[in-house]
Amino acid sequence: MSLRRRLMIYLLVCAPLVWAAALAVSVQRSRYQVNELYDTELIRLARQVLATMRTPLHEAPVAPQLPPPPSPGAADSGESDVRDLAIAVWDREGRLLVSDREGVSLPYRRNAVGFVDQTVEGRAWRLYYLQAPTGELVASGQAAYERDELVVSLVGSQAIPWLLLLPVLLLAMGWAVRQALAPIHRLTDDLQRRGGDDLAPVPDAEAPAELRPLVAAMNSLFARIDSLLVRERRFTADAAHELRTPLAVLRAQWDVVKRSRSDDERAKAQSAMDAGLSRLDRLVTQMLALSRAESTMLGPDTGDVDWTAVVEQTMADCLPLADRRRIELACQWPPEGRAALPLVGDDHLMTVLLRNLVDNAARYAPAGSTVTVRMMEDRIEVENEGGPLSPEQSRSLGQRFHRPPGQEEPGSGLGVSIVQRIAALHGLELAYDAGEASGRSAGEPAPGVIRAVLRFAPPTST
Repeated sequence: MSLRRRLMIYLLVCAPLVWAAALAVSVQRSRYQVNELYDTELIRLARQVLATMRTPLHEAPVAPQLPPPPSPGAADSGESDVRDLAIAVWDREGRLLVSDREGVSLPYRRNAVGFVDQTVEGRAWRLYYLQAPTGELVASGQAAYERDELVVSLVGSQAIPWLLLLPVLLLAMGWAVRQALAPIHRLTDDLQRRGGDDLAPVPDAEAPAELRPLVAAMNSLFARIDSLLVRERRFTADAAHELRTPLAVLRAQWDVVKRSRSDDERAKAQSAMDAGLSRLDRLVTQMLALSRAESTMLGPDTGDVDWTAVVEQTMADCLPLADRRRIELACQWPPEGRAALPLVGDDHLMTVLLRNLVDNAARYAPAGSTVTVRMMEDRIEVENEGGPLSPEQSRSLGQRFHRPPGQEEPGSGLGVSIVQRIAALHGLELAYDAGEASGRSAGEPAPGVIRAVLRFAPPTST
């Protein structure tokens, strides 16, 4: 069901209900006012009769009759009101002294005082009893339907115009609903006219306040989709560019294997082909890791990083490379009772991050040296004895598929990019510096080191 139809149904149901409730309140208030008016008249009438007849009441031997009411055919405009009124007076023994109506006998109630609602001659009457100091009782009454007629007349004079205008009101509300929903229709038309690759932000200058959060959320979604598409296009372009060379090399090496005439020549070609396959496998693995890191968002159920498990898995993954190059892997932890860098994040991604740092440190450190991982309270350091970085190398760190010339170890040039993306995802930053190795005695020469430092990124100022 559309929003407009739902609003119209709500209005069509609620408007008559509210109108009926208002009518009920109006009837109640009108009845209260009419009763107050007529009750005042009954009190005044009873007091006037008592004041007029007080002197002769105890001397009268018979019950005199007040003048009869006008006949039904009389033209007096107030005759209906008079026909619906009655007066009666009793002495202290309960004998009827005065009655102004034939055929209507108001009931005698010895101890009655004030107003009483009672049925008289099969009709509802409103009676008022007044006790005289000398013991006489005066009663004035009025038929209840006279009051009901006046209430209906008063309420009808107000309700009929409103009832006649109710359809006009509903039409006006329908028009108002259509006008109020017009911004939604314009937004829908704008989105329907767009092409599949049009991710420009939706203008919200004319959007009402209720739609601006929705428009802002849509624009944020468009921005994320655009960023995702840019990453996908870049990944596709990088994959197409970088995989072309190793595949061509493998094809050439396979041709060499097929044309080999001796076992020695075939063994050399197969060895070269195995190395090419290893480089291709590493390249594909790194590209998939980078793609996963760029497309990952930390969810609300992410917990604290278990650094012990992360470091153990990292050392196990890097141990074959360290053994091959005779690199000693070491890890230093904070003093007992202090925790290493407290961080909420993904254990698997942090393992990928630390593994790339340790892998790079072990791959480019001198053979037979040491790679040290320092887990500190405010940062993580990965240090090797690789010598200082040149300004050109420092500027090129993090560039995809970039490797300094003269490297003998195979690589893809994606490790630092992966580390930077995962670090940014967890609110961390990666920095490289060159210095002297720590932990050596005074006077002992300290070789130059390259240290990768991972710490919380400073807040950006707005």
